[in-house]
Amino acid sequence: MGMSEFYGATDEAESIATIHRALDLGVNFLDTADMYGSGANEELVGRALQGRRKGAVLATKFGNVRGPKGEFLGVKGTPEYVKSACDASLRRLGVETIDLYYQHRVDPNVPIEETVGAMAELVAAGKVRYLGLSEAGAATIRRAHAVHPISALQTEYSLWSRDPEADILPTVRELGITFVAYSPLGRGFLSGSFTSAADIPSDDYRRFSPRFQGENFQRNLDLVREVERLAKAKNCTPAQVALAWLLSRGDDIVPIPGTKRRAYLEENVGALKVALDAAELAEIEAIFPLGVASGERYPAQAMAGVNR
Repeated sequence: MGMSEFYGATDEAESIATIHRALDLGVNFLDTADMYGSGANEELVGRALQGRRKGAVLATKFGNVRGPKGEFLGVKGTPEYVKSACDASLRRLGVETIDLYYQHRVDPNVPIEETVGAMAELVAAGKVRYLGLSEAGAATIRRAHAVHPISALQTEYSLWSRDPEADILPTVRELGITFVAYSPLGRGFLSGSFTSAADIPSDDYRRFSPRFQGENFQRNLDLVREVERLAKAKNCTPAQVALAWLLSRGDDIVPIPGTKRRAYLEENVGALKVALDAAELAEIEAIFPLGVASGERYPAQAMAGVNR
């Protein structure tokens, strides 16, 4: 996402080099969406995969509708829209089949059975291999899974966003659905990259994120200082501690840390070498209980669209 929008300046050459380096390192799961850069990110990923398609598991999403000027027009999950959105994504990506196709947000005005029914038709047509949902509530996941097997559920999950542990994780584990954890580094906050709100570029989405604003920023920074302390003791980086914790939660959890640069990609991959023992995990548990972060993870309007 950050390669095309929301997180400051972009650099296509470095972005493509980062994707190629990821594939070289064995990171083969690439996650995009039609709303990232209003389609530009799918086009970028498509260019990066030219000649390397067989080495990648490609996921994209539909449902968050953008206008011609990039404006947000709401969520749409009608069967007609599902099919047209998929065809548009296939064209932008330059592929014949999408490996994993997500509904990006649940449309409250369309029964999930209708949306997933249309997605299932895409599987039957050979345009999509597997189906996923993003930010869906437990009851919605069950209803969707009854129509067609849901292979993955993508929701925010990290040291400071542990909400899925209440009912989402138990539900997907009961149903055999993989959990894809987005923003596993708390939109970069858990990496220790920020010391004040002034560190955030003026054109960066995070300036509008509640957890990066006012008193919330300092309270959350105090938590990051604890991650930095743990990282120093482990001779690794704070980002690697945060990712190692997520990786310790189970083999069915797949973190997808987003980055625009090869250096951060390689740092993230280094988390695979960080092993947290029982005492360290218990210490992390005490520092980061459920609900510890200050502020909601999205502004109010966006929060209305999650966990539906």
